[in-house]
Amino acid sequence: MKMKSWLAGLMVAVALSGAAFAQSNPLYVPLGQAKAVLYKPDAGPAPHVGIIVMHRVANYLSHVACTEFSKRGFTVLCMNSRFDNNEVRVVWEQIALDVKAGVEYLKRQPGITKVVLFGHSGGAPTMSFYQAVAENGVVFCQDPKRLTTCADDLAGLPRADGIVFADAHPGFPMTILRGFNPAIIDENDPGKVDPSLDPFDVKNGYNPKGESHYSEEFQKRYFAGQSARMNRIIDRALTLREKMKKGEHHYRDNDIVVIARGGNPVGGPGGVASLHVLQPSIESIMATTRPQKLIRNDASISTEIIRSVAVPDPSQRESNQSFDVGTKVYSVVSFLSSNAVRSTNSLDGIDHCSSNNSTVCAVQSITVPELYLAMGAANFIRDSEMTYDLAKSRDKDFAVIEGALHPFTPCRACEKTPGQYSNTIRNLFDYASKWINARY
Repeated sequence: MKMKSWLAGLMVAVALSGAAFAQSNPLYVPLGQAKAVLYKPDAGPAPHVGIIVMHRVANYLSHVACTEFSKRGFTVLCMNSRFDNNEVRVVWEQIALDVKAGVEYLKRQPGITKVVLFGHSGGAPTMSFYQAVAENGVVFCQDPKRLTTCADDLAGLPRADGIVFADAHPGFPMTILRGFNPAIIDENDPGKVDPSLDPFDVKNGYNPKGESHYSEEFQKRYFAGQSARMNRIIDRALTLREKMKKGEHHYRDNDIVVIARGGNPVGGPGGVASLHVLQPSIESIMATTRPQKLIRNDASISTEIIRSVAVPDPSQRESNQSFDVGTKVYSVVSFLSSNAVRSTNSLDGIDHCSSNNSTVCAVQSITVPELYLAMGAANFIRDSEMTYDLAKSRDKDFAVIEGALHPFTPCRACEKTPGQYSNTIRNLFDYASKWINARY
């Protein structure tokens, strides 16, 4: 059910984006190893603020933000990194060089005096990592605590002037961690499972027809089990990396990492074993800790404790066991640099700064203004609040878009009355645009 809602939302976003194309004249711009499309408003005053939209591997050349921001008077550069649609080839730290090319390009455009980064989903760690290095130098990304470090070619990155986070990942490794099925005993034989940790066993609280209900005791063991599995895979990858350095492995540069029943959120949340996807009522993940701003469908704003209105998706049981959807395929380099994080449990025991791919770690070193917008029918409400709380910036704001899915579109399956959440896209970009204009 949740997958259908996600895909339906994405289709609506694409349709809305296409309808808005008439208001702009996109220009393809090659930027070294990256590629980009430049969007400008057709009418009105010449923009002085440029916005960059980019993800780690996803195709963002026609992201809904491209047209929604441009029709509100901004110049928008929508980019794909050098690793677009190629998870296995990712070297995380190199993506900052693509953001650099975008920042430099926008700064060269006539009239542009300010550059704002837009981090949606995995674009959040992408943009926050860039800005953290730009503000603090390579000492930030060469910290020996990291599983991988950057090279000196990231020195001297030009700073952006602000960041808008929209349903931001706390860091891609953290979302991967929470999607792991910890019941796997042997990575070489995914058929061997510990039934006491199987989230799809009715004895543990799984409901194949609706929302599951897991005991606090099971949740505690489950979150610890997810971390234990991630740590085992990290240790194995680190051993391979060391053998390659010493010339003791049959490959000297890289090797494959296959993670069965690990979930695959590329293209949607399919195949995951995330408890909060099966039981959205888990408030430790799906609700704010205190009253926050909720942007309602009529654009009014209330202040209250906000709980995700996401619906459960029991179909993850089948997709988690599949290869095409439920299995992750990385390389040793892409796994360690972009998908791995140390932890003791996947809920609140994450060592966020063990990875350079971490929004939570990066924002603690960023001083420019930041806006955090979480989607009210998605899974990052608590994470967004936590990241906001830890952010170093003195000029920061946080709000939740009522009824919005991860692609910003309305959650139709969550509505109690038709059209209850019909204005999610408009409300998001109106609020973000007002926030940007008030500062720049």
